[in-house]
Amino acid sequence: MPIYEYQCQQCGNQHEVLQKVNEAELTDCPECHTPHLKKLISAAGFQLKGNGWYVTDFRNKEQKPKQTSPGDSGVGNGASKGTCQGSVASD
Repeated sequence: MPIYEYQCQQCGNQHEVLQKVNEAELTDCPECHTPHLKKLISAAGFQLKGNGWYVTDFRNKEQKPKQTSPGDSGVGNGASKGTCQGSVASD
């Protein structure tokens, strides 16, 4: 939902209102209660709600995956997946 700015031509009160695009413009000032409210032209305002913005959004497509350093043990990167290292003690 867009955020619209209004200003009263009578008292000069200025405020922002969160309105649906198809809602009618406000006319009555919340301060002086006169029908002299005018919608101002301002920069577009919007709110980001919910999830859906991730690190991968708008990422450079040419970026290469991180390389592991030579001293890395391989733990946590899938290097030892499917192999058994060490012995299992049995009773």
